[in-house]
Amino acid sequence: MKMQQYATIDEYMAQFPQSTQEILVKIRQIVQEAAPEAREKIAYGIPTLTLNGPLVHFAAYEKHVGFYPGPNGIGAFQTELAPYETSKGTIRFPLDKPIPYDLIRKITLFRVQQNLDKRK
Repeated sequence: MKMQQYATIDEYMAQFPQSTQEILVKIRQIVQEAAPEAREKIAYGIPTLTLNGPLVHFAAYEKHVGFYPGPNGIGAFQTELAPYETSKGTIRFPLDKPIPYDLIRKITLFRVQQNLDKRK
């Protein structure tokens, strides 16, 4: 199966229903506010932010939004992530439940600090 190619994050988000687009826009805004120096790009076919290396990725699917902060971003928040399906580097937030935007902000800030510490 060939992965769809998108030139920009806006182009990626435009393919989804309005309600999903609103969630993606909010996640993008939160990540940008938490990491104002991060650069945006499409990597692995999904929205990606980098800051001294990969920071976070996010993507939408039929029934959930995926947030990809890497294994450390998940391990540090295991208790708060208990209600959600997770795997090594993935968090799945169901679209039929409220999206935990404050938790996304906390995880992103954690990842920013990790990536800035790598620079030292």
